[in-house]
Amino acid sequence: MPRIVRVPSPRGGSALIGRRARRRLKELGAFGVVGAIAFVVDISLFQLLYGHLDVGAVTAKTLATLVSMSVAFLGHRNWAFAHRDTSTIRRSFSLFTLINVGTLVLGAAIIWFVRYPLDQESLLVIQSANIASIGLNSVLRYLAYRRWVFPAVPRPEAAAGTEPGPGPDAMLPPAALSDGTPPPPASAGGGDAVPAVTRAV
Repeated sequence: MPRIVRVPSPRGGSALIGRRARRRLKELGAFGVVGAIAFVVDISLFQLLYGHLDVGAVTAKTLATLVSMSVAFLGHRNWAFAHRDTSTIRRSFSLFTLINVGTLVLGAAIIWFVRYPLDQESLLVIQSANIASIGLNSVLRYLAYRRWVFPAVPRPEAAAGTEPGPGPDAMLPPAALSDGTPPPPASAGGGDAVPAVTRAV
């Protein structure tokens, strides 16, 4: 009897790819929404502190950045990356802050390079460089959040170890074992076979 081979269905692979794509799109959409909310919080709080409460510009910007960063962290943790590992909040927030400080320095460096080494004074050029730095930093933050801040949850079988599956002879009927040995005779009563006794004539 030929060996029975199980072939995975192509529909199962397509469905898995579709689920992953939908999850990634949902994650990207939530990332963008949280970023937009944090941006509005930053601008609004700075306007309130500096424009209406007579707080210094640097202090107002620092406070607005801290608040908007906290809002962004909570939004990403509880929504955008809620399906990933969010167990260690202290470590996650430390890495989140470090990544945001790094991207802030990168954005300022891009503006400085366009303004001084390139000697550009046009508001249009400076604003274009600012928009480009925001886009670059958004991509870097998204990748860094997925890689370090909110890593993927380890699969249970990867953590506990995958048990070995049945051997190649498990799918074969008893009469067609791979080593060619015949199957043992089965008794009708389920016990050991009793030899026949010949009566003398």
